Order: sequence, then C-alpha cells, then structure tokens
Amino acid sequence: MFLKGKSALVTGSTSGIGLAYARALAAEGARLVINGFGEADAIDALVVELARISGAHAIHVDADLTRREGVEALMAGAADAFGRVDILINNAGMQHVAAVEEFPVDKWDAIIALNLTAAFDAARLAVPRMRAKGWGRIISTASAHSLVASPFKSAYVAAKHGVAGFTKSIALELAGSGVTANCISPGYVWTPLVENQIPDTMKARGLTREQVVNDVLLAKQPTKAFVQPAQVAALALFLCRDEAAQVTGANLSMDGGWTAE
Repeated sequence: MFLKGKSALVTGSTSGIGLAYARALAAEGARLVINGFGEADAIDALVVELARISGAHAIHVDADLTRREGVEALMAGAADAFGRVDILINNAGMQHVAAVEEFPVDKWDAIIALNLTAAFDAARLAVPRMRAKGWGRIISTASAHSLVASPFKSAYVAAKHGVAGFTKSIALELAGSGVTANCISPGYVWTPLVENQIPDTMKARGLTREQVVNDVLLAKQPTKAFVQPAQVAALALFLCRDEAAQVTGANLSMDGGWTAE
C-alpha cells in the first residue's frame, strides 16, 4: 500500500471513472475525499466501502462545483478532515450536445465552470500545502477532445482543451517542487456521461441509438472497444508513484488509437 498516510480528493467520484479512481487509490491505502451526486444511502455505502478497502478514513463532501464557493467548501472539508490534499484528481464533468447556434448559454457556462474552472480553483487551493510538503500529484481527466474536436460539442471541447493547457502551465510552475501535474485523455469510456449524451446525439444527427454507438462513438476508436474505467484508474495510480516523478506536464492518451491518426 504505497499511498498509506496520503490523502486523496477525487471530484465526480460517486460513479464512472471517478469511482474507479477512488477505489484504486483506496486499494493502495489512501485516505479519500469523494464528491458527487447520488442517493444518500448509496453514497454512505461507498464511503464505508472505501474505508474498508483502504483501512483508512473516507468522507463524502457534498458541494456544487459549478460555483467557486462550492469548490472552496470542498477543499475546506478536505483540509478539516485530513489537513491537506496530497493527490488531487479533477474528474467532475458534464456534457451537452447541440449546434453552436442552438447551444444554451446556461449549458455553456455550466460546462466551462465544472470541467475547467473547478479544476483551476481546486488546484490553486491544493498547491500551497503540496509545495510545503514537497510532494503532490495533480491529475485531471481531460479527453480525446483535449486534442481533437467533434461537431456539436463546442463547450466540452473548449473546456478540455483548456484543461490540457492549464495542466502544462502549472506543471512548469511546479517543476522542481516535488509536485507533478498531468492529465489523462481517455477516448470513449462507458460511463453515465457517455450514455447520457446518446439521446442528444441521436437528435442532433438524426441517428438511431445503435448508429450513435457504432458509427459515432466507436467509429473514432480503431480498437472498436470502449475504454474501461479501471484502465484509466490504473494509469492515474502509476502517476502517483515515485517512479512517475519525472512525468509532468503530460497529456496521456488512452483512446484506442483515436488521436493517433
């Protein structure tokens, strides 16, 4: 358990990739702060599960990360519980699919706030204690859409390009401090976020569900297979190891070959 004694905070971690991150970190002994939506009983069960797996403490902090005050409350809750955040994984995200002239401005604002601005706010609040300790890991879930674009996803593509650039910038600022910053760019992972965008894509493109899955989603990935959340989590876990101390400022693709073309 190489993360025993370290504290990790994973946003958007009550399902999907975020939950896979949390379980992987817990399996290596990390104390966990999770955050995300869900039924209270289900979240309580996840907290108990993570504490059992890690042999350490785990908490859930309910906070709206589309608001700066929500991110600040989340980081304050983590500091109150554990004193610091050693590993910050910015994973919370949302998507909306629509043509630009029809894109709801409130959806644009929410997507930029959650996918990009929340990552900035969490990092700026975590970095001082990481610097003081001389060790830290900042990992953000970007996307293949941090490298390439798709139509009808202007806000998401803009936000994920921003995450990649933000990661590079802070990696340079933190170089030599013992703190690394990287992002992971999965292709299509079978998560609620991907599943929930299928109806909008069906509407926007006039396609059936099967056509969206095979001709829009998996068509992008030469392997013709969805990335698994546990695979993304395994890469994040490597980035937390001392062997990854010189991996910083990287945008690591895990997309079945999508962005190799």
